[in-house]
Amino acid sequence: MAKASVSTAETAEIIKGEVSKGVFAPVYLLMGEEPFYVDMVAHHIEENALEENQRDFNQLIAYGADVSVEDIVSNARRYPMFAERQLVVIREAQMVDRLEGLSVYTENPMDTTVLVLVYRGKVDKRSALYKSVQKNGCVLESNPVRDYEMPAWIQKYFSSRGLAIDYEAAALLAEYVGTDLCKVATETDKMMKNLPSGASQVHIQDIEANVGVSREFSVFELTRQLSYRQADRALRTAAYIGGAARFAMPKATAALFLHFNRILSYEALLMSNPHPDVAEKTKILGNPYFFKEYETAVRNYPYQKCRLAIKLIRDYDFKGKGGNTGEASPGELLVELVTKLLSL
Repeated sequence: MAKASVSTAETAEIIKGEVSKGVFAPVYLLMGEEPFYVDMVAHHIEENALEENQRDFNQLIAYGADVSVEDIVSNARRYPMFAERQLVVIREAQMVDRLEGLSVYTENPMDTTVLVLVYRGKVDKRSALYKSVQKNGCVLESNPVRDYEMPAWIQKYFSSRGLAIDYEAAALLAEYVGTDLCKVATETDKMMKNLPSGASQVHIQDIEANVGVSREFSVFELTRQLSYRQADRALRTAAYIGGAARFAMPKATAALFLHFNRILSYEALLMSNPHPDVAEKTKILGNPYFFKEYETAVRNYPYQKCRLAIKLIRDYDFKGKGGNTGEASPGELLVELVTKLLSL
């Protein structure tokens, strides 16, 4: 089935496509720290493995804490009744005691059973269980999407739902949801109910109206204001963000670190090649939308200033996690940090 070089999203679509055509592996190991694709594929298998009238006698859905390896093997080795196959789904499979012992079954699984292991976390790839499922069945590994990858992921996800979304709108939504893919899906469902009939394009105004997050007072907007050294606006935005009930300093410093590290990387590119092409810029900045902003940012924060900025951000990240903060609140720390960044 899917190869290691294929992305998680592509692997999930390959599995779903095969399942929709009635092609099933005898055993699936759906694992990872990010549940979005794991749950999506598990649900698709459950929906398509059996007809509604076949499920009473041929479907078992259990939780790992409630079953043993022996229970799983015993059920998996049964023959289906009045059906082509039976389905055995073990949710929270990481809770099964001595799950490794299941390799006795996965080394030689039944052709008439579809066994699905939904595993939160990672199975050791050196283990007999992992190797036997990889050999005889199908493995899907779903890793968390990194912060900086989220806007592009959101654009692809919206495209799969028949919608196009502006990069700026995707970045604002990413700031709100973090790296929670399930939350993206939930917010997209809510938004689709409120969009005008036939709408195919999502703009930043749609995110503001339907998600309840403001572009004007967002970390995304704060980094842009720092790039252009818009001091009054940046300080006002920092004060607003820092005063929010859900404000967390580490999240803000992570976004600021990513921003200034990107400036530093772009400066390094310009040192080696003063006239980089679009592909080289995109590799560093992630999207052509940012080109103009970072052309300005590298002038406002040349190499030494950019390094000092990164050091400041690291210092305040430490403070934001409880280190040597004195009497300052997290919001006050953010304003203090932004003031120092603007003074470089």
